[in-house]
Amino acid sequence: MDETPRWLSPEEQRVWRAFLRMQSELMTQVGRELQQESNLSVADYSVLVNLTDTPDGRMRFLELARAVEWEKSRMSHHIARMVRRGLVSREECPDDGRGAFIAVTPQGRAAIEAAAPRHVEVVRRLVFDHLSPEQLTALDEISHQILARTGEAS
Repeated sequence: MDETPRWLSPEEQRVWRAFLRMQSELMTQVGRELQQESNLSVADYSVLVNLTDTPDGRMRFLELARAVEWEKSRMSHHIARMVRRGLVSREECPDDGRGAFIAVTPQGRAAIEAAAPRHVEVVRRLVFDHLSPEQLTALDEISHQILARTGEAS
């Protein structure tokens, strides 16, 4: 069996590096503007979006960790910080003494509602305002094709 690595061609290497740079710079810029405008980190925003997308504003701890794609320990530490800031609360699960719900608080809901318009404007300005309909379709298809290969397609 041939163990020779399948090195990237110069074009593939150029595209891969541009993709990594784009992803890093995009998340840095979005995060910076979100923090400056709303005092929320991208992580805070992600947690709050997931909670406010549910009808009662709460999710089981492990379900939320899966939704934001974090390990249990990272989730636990981040939720503890958000609880201290009054953005979320931790509620015991009546059906499972070991489980817990994470719920958005009124303060957390107010924070996400204030941040969302600015956040969407930043995303629109940095990404969508500069793509043609054909490029948007291509980006969607490419993203879903890659996600399908990593097992994350929705």
